[in-house]
Amino acid sequence: MAAVQRLMRASASGGAAAAVARRRVSTALAPEQTPSAAPFPFAVAERARRRPAEERNVQWVFLGCPGVGKGTYASRLSRLLGVPHIATGDLVRDELASSGPLSVQLAEIVNQGKLVSDEIIINLLSKRLTKGEEQGESGFILDGFPRTVKQAEILDGVTDIDMVVNLKLREDVLVEKCLGRRICSQCGKNFNLACIDVKGENGLPPIYMAPLLPPNNCISKLITRADDTEEVVRNRLQIYNDMSQPVEGFYRQQGKLLEFDLPGGIPESWPKLLHVLNLEDQEEMKLATA
Repeated sequence: MAAVQRLMRASASGGAAAAVARRRVSTALAPEQTPSAAPFPFAVAERARRRPAEERNVQWVFLGCPGVGKGTYASRLSRLLGVPHIATGDLVRDELASSGPLSVQLAEIVNQGKLVSDEIIINLLSKRLTKGEEQGESGFILDGFPRTVKQAEILDGVTDIDMVVNLKLREDVLVEKCLGRRICSQCGKNFNLACIDVKGENGLPPIYMAPLLPPNNCISKLITRADDTEEVVRNRLQIYNDMSQPVEGFYRQQGKLLEFDLPGGIPESWPKLLHVLNLEDQEEMKLATA
């Protein structure tokens, strides 16, 4: 466990792990200053609380198509580094489950496979960051945000982002993976019934992803998300792909973008992700986050 303890100390001392990983993400373009968009009402207060890197934990962003596995890898790294994992999808689902004024509007947007507006997402995120700070949280891994350049500009005006990890996976595999997703209506855990075994062809490598099967006590309680139909999934992927390239370019210009092609499921991808992030002693870390 010594390696994990060293990593935790580095994280607590100001994002040293993020600084090392960021050096692996150098690009041909030098970082450029991007003008911030006009701030939302909360942005001035958030900026006033911006903390120097040496006084906080890592502040990373995870990007990738819906269903690629951002939540899985972001949550594992959040446990490893001791920082909160903040998923905008979870923020939206929490609001949907509430009786708040946005719940009806959000239900219509999500069920149609559309993306939630900048203003709604940023206001939800603002509430979560404020709550976390009040509870003494330091650092974060954002999952699924920002999705537009406007959001990225606003986020830059609010806080400092150390690194952006962009997870990538073939579209045909993504669709199959999304259609296999199930949730236990009782315990709330996520499972996947799809066994993906795609042969390598046309220069593309083979991909194998074993199913994530539920325990016996969850089998009869499995439900499918309302937005996990093939039509909605493909529409959501098309919308995301159209919007993602400018965001990737925004962070690429800043020298913060790390692009990672998933080679398979968790057993194949997790050690390789740790490697590109320059996180050492992978076997110990896998045990620590299992």
